[in-house]
Amino acid sequence: MSLPPLHRWDDLPLHKVTEMVARKTVRGDARTLVQMYLKKGAIVPRHVHDDEQLVYVLQGAVRARLRDRDVTVREGEVLVVPPGTPHQAEMLDDTFVLAVR
Repeated sequence: MSLPPLHRWDDLPLHKVTEMVARKTVRGDARTLVQMYLKKGAIVPRHVHDDEQLVYVLQGAVRARLRDRDVTVREGEVLVVPPGTPHQAEMLDDTFVLAVR
């Protein structure tokens, strides 16, 4: 029996999505873990996931809109986005998050 894959964040490539957003990703069989760096003012457009998403803010602050409700998520807080929930986000500061989906 072989050992499961082991990933080291420092060795993962940083994917520059836009001038405002960069990320590192680890994909498992059922879940994806994403480390994201987002500059103040960055917007994540409205979208939906089939699965639940957890967003842990390590640094900074995010204004998230879930359906028609705004919530501010700050350093040390975790936002749970239920499956099928339309959501978008605006970075209120330079922000560093971990997201699981």
